[in-house]
Amino acid sequence: MNVIVSVEAVGALLIAALLGLFLFGLRRRLIQRPGGTFDCSLRVAPGSPAPGGATAAAIDGAEPAAPGGKGWVYGVARYSGDRVEWFRVFSYAPRPRRVLERPAIEVTGRRAPQGSEELALLSDAVVLCCTHRGVRLELAMSDDALTGFLAWLEAAPPGQRVNVA
Repeated sequence: MNVIVSVEAVGALLIAALLGLFLFGLRRRLIQRPGGTFDCSLRVAPGSPAPGGATAAAIDGAEPAAPGGKGWVYGVARYSGDRVEWFRVFSYAPRPRRVLERPAIEVTGRRAPQGSEELALLSDAVVLCCTHRGVRLELAMSDDALTGFLAWLEAAPPGQRVNVA
């Protein structure tokens, strides 16, 4: 009797795990379906202010950026009109974790990953430093994705302020 209960419990756990993996893959597919997606890690710079006096990291739920490779969150970004929607890869949430509006993005620089960042990021990543509504962010993406992102920023409609370093 105990053996049958154990086998049923293991079977239920296995089915739950497979269902979780299926939903995880389905979410990724639905995010990428409209097109215009690219791999993009994100990190909130330390001490970035947010409305209400709290740090942006405390509101977003992400750890604040630390020296080296800590604080990076692997994600997928998707172009959606005048916005870039950023989704955490390891999440079941159907909504983007961050939405970056084109007129509010200000690029302040770019650099190569340094020290332990090389281990935390994809091998061909370039780090783009920017601010969005007063919050300092770092986005890490491939060189090809960076070219597309900067072209998207520069392709703003006439009259929109665009700051691309």
